[in-house]
Amino acid sequence: MCAEKIQRLIQASILGFVMGLAGSGLYAAAFILQFGMMIMLVIAGLTGWCPGLIVLKKIFPSCDEMNTKDTN
Repeated sequence: MCAEKIQRLIQASILGFVMGLAGSGLYAAAFILQFGMMIMLVIAGLTGWCPGLIVLKKIFPSCDEMNTKDTN
C-alpha cells in the first residue's frame, strides 16, 4: 500500500469519526474537526504541502515510486 492511498483512508476515517460525533450530539467537536480538516485540505490543495503525507512517505513508499517499480 502506498502513502497517498493510506492518507485517503485516514481522511475517510476522520470524516466518519466526525459524522459519529455529530450523530451523538457533540456538534462543537464535530465542527472543530471538520473545520480543521477543511483548512488542511485547502492548504494542501493550494500549496501541495501536506504534513501528514510527508510523514507517511517516510514510512511507506509513494504511489509514484510503486508504479515505476511495477513497470521496470
